[in-house]
Amino acid sequence: MKFFVRLVGLLVLIWLALLVTGYGVLAGSHKNVAGMGLQCQYLTARGMTTAQYLHSDSGIVGVTDCPLLKKSSEVIDN
Repeated sequence: MKFFVRLVGLLVLIWLALLVTGYGVLAGSHKNVAGMGLQCQYLTARGMTTAQYLHSDSGIVGVTDCPLLKKSSEVIDN
């Protein structure tokens, strides 16, 4: 039971940190527009957000993978 309470407490702390800072954690991604675009979905404290990036395998133009963390445009103190 202690483990469960600690786990829930840790999840609450992570959620509060995401809420205050406005960051989101990568939840999923997929390629679109014939492989030239990359759509990344981020889980924030306020819900899911989507970001579009230009994609290339080399990373010279655009990104190769979605960033793990992304700053959201909506922050609680704005």
